[in-house]
Amino acid sequence: MDESARSSSIAEGISPRIAPSAARPVPSAALRPARHTAPRTTTRPPTMAWERRYRAWVIGGDALSTLLLVAVSAAVIDAAAERTDHVLIGLGVACAVLLALPAGRAWTQQVLGEGAEEFRRLGKGLFAAGVVVAMAGLLFGALDVRPWVFLVMPALAALLLPQRYLLRRLLHLARRRGRCLLPVMAAGDPETVRELIERTRLVSHMGWRVEAVCTPEGTQDQGDVNGVPVVGRLEELADHVQRGGYRVVAITADRYWSPRRLQRLAWDLENTSAEMVVAPVLMEVAGPRLNVSGVFGMPLVRVAAPQFTGGRRLVKEIVDRAGSALLLTMLGPLLLLIALAIKFGDRGPVIYRQRRVGRDGATFTMLKFRTMVVDADRVRDDLLAHNEAAGPLFKLRQDPRVTRIGALLRRYSLDEFPQLWNVLSGRMSLVGPRPPLLEETEAYSSDAQRRLLVKPGLTGLWQVSGRSDLTWAESIRLDLRYVEDWSLAMDLVILWKTVRAVVVGQGAY
Repeated sequence: MDESARSSSIAEGISPRIAPSAARPVPSAALRPARHTAPRTTTRPPTMAWERRYRAWVIGGDALSTLLLVAVSAAVIDAAAERTDHVLIGLGVACAVLLALPAGRAWTQQVLGEGAEEFRRLGKGLFAAGVVVAMAGLLFGALDVRPWVFLVMPALAALLLPQRYLLRRLLHLARRRGRCLLPVMAAGDPETVRELIERTRLVSHMGWRVEAVCTPEGTQDQGDVNGVPVVGRLEELADHVQRGGYRVVAITADRYWSPRRLQRLAWDLENTSAEMVVAPVLMEVAGPRLNVSGVFGMPLVRVAAPQFTGGRRLVKEIVDRAGSALLLTMLGPLLLLIALAIKFGDRGPVIYRQRRVGRDGATFTMLKFRTMVVDADRVRDDLLAHNEAAGPLFKLRQDPRVTRIGALLRRYSLDEFPQLWNVLSGRMSLVGPRPPLLEETEAYSSDAQRRLLVKPGLTGLWQVSGRSDLTWAESIRLDLRYVEDWSLAMDLVILWKTVRAVVVGQGAY
């Protein structure tokens, strides 16, 4: 059985195909206008089966891995210490982990398979378990817990994080094949609904499939939006959802949606299978910056300013310096081989130095392995007419200036490794927007200027989302998303995805 077949069989185990009739919209002629009465209970659609099954796989995987690692660790520690009391400590550690994960909402259905939040909660749960074990050891005078806190707990994190990632990959594979998708009813202005539909199709791994639409004019206005049927007007939305078996009701911008109407809709959808999601005006702001609180009896969304200092940034600085030093040490022999290959290729310099723009507009010298001919900068002006990149960028798929060894280095991003020295010196970070040229920043719009609020990075969101295949607008949108919503968990996810992007070599030229 090949790899594709194995993945398909595993995905089948957690993702039965959605029945086409499960979320089929009811003809609007058969519906009454929605009344604001007590909501009716509906049968949850078949998609709930795969949700429960996927969650069971996650919980079972976490529990089994924890118990196996604890058992092996207890045996190894007992053998090294020539004692047998670490079995009891191991049971305590296992209990602490299996209680801390649900307490930290690491098994909540809403976060499983969804962004960096899943890994953040898993990390917080494991950290909390480690703290509990350490405090228990101090309380009861059991110093034997030290190897469990400083060795076993990190080993457990190194086991559970890739395991979660593998399950997520299987889920995303199933979603690309049309399974494990939540039926969505979208309601709002046709233009905003159209954008939502396009995004759900482009990012299928998020698991939404818009199957019906309600607009201000309903079927009198148009029959469909981006191929999705319009089934009624906005005031009929609650009745359509109650009868149609949708899992998500996505509300997009429209002047119809007053606070009172949104409140009534939320009441009408209670005890149904649907979750109401309201798309904010700030489409690219999310995560820890958004907080809902009651002010004067009104629910208000507070948008905090992005934080570029503080404890989390200090942790990022430490990780950058330590990580770059470790990588330079580990990759030393490879870097030497690359340098020799470049030198013997055309006898030119090994390192290419270029002035780039960093945080707050400060310039610095960025280091790369040279991948082009020696006079590449002079020849660049002659090639401007053939530029294939949008915006201020300059890119050519078949750049005649690239050397033979340079093409190989670019495909697998090996030419970027000398930038680890820039990270070690504090001018760059492991993760962040790419450092632009000075002439590129001169053409920046006010939006693009926000990329300079943080240190440039060795890798970033756009590198793991398509690299040079992305348009200028898409690259800017991803960089701004990083600036606005940065978190340590996001950095870890980007670093993890960078390895796959480099190995595949997609979008690199």
